Amino acid sequence: MLEDDPAQIDLVTLWLNNSGFNCHVFTYGKEFTRALTRESFDIFLLDWELPDITGADVLQWIRQNVRDATPVIFTTARDREEDIAAMLKAGADDYIVKPLRKMELLARIHAVMRRSRNEKPADDVFEIGEFRVNVESRTVHRHGQQVELTQKGFDLAVFLFRNLSRLLSRGHILENVWGRSSNLNTRTVDTHVSRLRSKLGLVPEHGWRLVAIYQHGYRLEQIHKDEQNDSVNTGIPTPATTT
Repeated sequence: MLEDDPAQIDLVTLWLNNSGFNCHVFTYGKEFTRALTRESFDIFLLDWELPDITGADVLQWIRQNVRDATPVIFTTARDREEDIAAMLKAGADDYIVKPLRKMELLARIHAVMRRSRNEKPADDVFEIGEFRVNVESRTVHRHGQQVELTQKGFDLAVFLFRNLSRLLSRGHILENVWGRSSNLNTRTVDTHVSRLRSKLGLVPEHGWRLVAIYQHGYRLEQIHKDEQNDSVNTGIPTPATTT
C-alpha cells in the first residue's frame, strides 16, 4: 500500500490484516518503486497525492518495469471523472474514491485479483502437469505415486503451483509459506526450494524449470516439449539455487 495519511494507513492495514493479507506500507513513491525491484506483491493500492511523486507516476513506472501484470487499485480523494478515466486508461484495474468502506474495498480487491489471474475458487484437489495435489489431505502425487513432503515442503509446492510463471521474491514466499510473523532468514527459502526441486523433479528433462532469479526470488515454469528437448540436447543444466 502506498499511502501517506497515518490514519488511513492504520485503518486499511487493520482491515487487510484481519482479512488475511500481509500489508506492506510505503509513504514515498520512490521508496515504493525501489522495493519493487527486489520484492513481489499480489496487489498494489496507490494514493494519488504523495510527498515526493504522484501515484500516476508510480502507476506508469509499474506498467513499464514490473513484468507480471500485478493489479493496481487507486484509493484517493480525487473524484474528478477526468482523473478516474485517465488512471484506468493508464493501466489501473480499479479506482475507489475516499472515504473507503471496508466491505467494498475488500470485495474490490478480491474481484481484481480474481480477474487478473483468471482465478477460480481454490480447489482442494487440483492437477497440474503430472502432479495431483490434494490440499485437504496435504498430499502430492506424481505420475500416480505419492511424493513424501514435509509440512513446509507441501505448502511451498502449493504456493509455487498456484503462482505458476510468476516471479516471486524470497520475502513473498517466506510470508506466504512460513507466515507474516516469521523471523527466518531468506536462505531458508533457498534450502527448501532446492529440496523441493529434487523431490518433485522440477527440472527441464521432466518439463519444468524452477528458476532462481539473482537477488530476487524464484519462478516456476512449465516448459513445452520442444523447449524441453532443446534443453536436454544442448546440455543446459538445471538453474542452480542462488543465495
